Amino acid sequence: MDPIVKIFVLTTLAFVVTMLWTPALTRMLYKYKLGKNIRLASEAPVYARMHAHKQGTPTMGGVLVWGTTLALAVLFGAAYAFDVPFLAQLNFLSRAETLLPLGALVAAALIGFGDDLLNVLGVGPKGGGLTMRHRLFLYALVAAGIAWWFVVKLEWTTLSVPFIGIADLGPILYFLFAALVLIATMHSVNITDGLDGLAGGTLLTAFGAYGAIAFLLERYDLAAFVGVIVGALLAFLWFNIPPARFFMGDTGAMALGTTLGIIALLTNEPFLLLVIGLPFVAESASVVVQMTAKRFVGRKLFRSTPFHHHLEAIGWPEAKIVMRFWVIAGVTAVLGLILYLLDHGL
Repeated sequence: MDPIVKIFVLTTLAFVVTMLWTPALTRMLYKYKLGKNIRLASEAPVYARMHAHKQGTPTMGGVLVWGTTLALAVLFGAAYAFDVPFLAQLNFLSRAETLLPLGALVAAALIGFGDDLLNVLGVGPKGGGLTMRHRLFLYALVAAGIAWWFVVKLEWTTLSVPFIGIADLGPILYFLFAALVLIATMHSVNITDGLDGLAGGTLLTAFGAYGAIAFLLERYDLAAFVGVIVGALLAFLWFNIPPARFFMGDTGAMALGTTLGIIALLTNEPFLLLVIGLPFVAESASVVVQMTAKRFVGRKLFRSTPFHHHLEAIGWPEAKIVMRFWVIAGVTAVLGLILYLLDHGL
């Protein structure tokens, strides 16, 4: 099967499969009241005021994306192993390209699922799951494990710097760099998941851009893997746009943030994340700027952070914020692709 046909078939199939099993997941989430606990007004007054009406909305919707991706990988991987006609051609599971991102996707998803469960049960220091400090610690552990895999198992120490060339960092520096990329990506995606459809839409274009880069590199299994994620994300967004039937939750945000960082490293284009993932960068930067201003200037620069909450606080409707983030994410994804093509003389 032609690679591009395979990618489009898998993307469409992932969308259809996710759409088909979403009603069952939705019924389960509502039946067992697996709803998100909104942070207390004493902890985050602006956020609590704007999101009080979302108290109890089911979380863990990210299961749709990673669950579909895992199921299709196992199904077509088994079909390939047993040489099942036609289905074997749709296999995208390979040791060289997709085993690491798939394994990390599921592992990070399970960690995020545990955090979501703590939030639902009201367990944690503030009754809402893990604190940001605890999450960052988990991000660091996951990132260290993945960075170790790159250095030790893949023997990867070189890095592509756009318009400059290839730099060999050596194992220690590459380990630290890869871990930093992964932690930053996980954290940025997690904090962007704050409005209905916001994280899903911005992730969609970022994955699409890196899928195109993987295809241009002739890493067709990796491109197909990204295509499956894109298809599942499209179906997730069908139900997640304002007003959301359910939230992505940490099980989705952590899994997809981890995977996006890995794909950026596997394509050897992590610096393009600064452009392709510019909305995520801006969200993290707003938090850093806010904390710095409060510490050294004694005042806040934004009414609330991340930045999308500031826009809410000054009166922007939620749907307007989400749609404009999507537009910006689409533009930056295309800009990142343009930079890639120019850098490689394509």
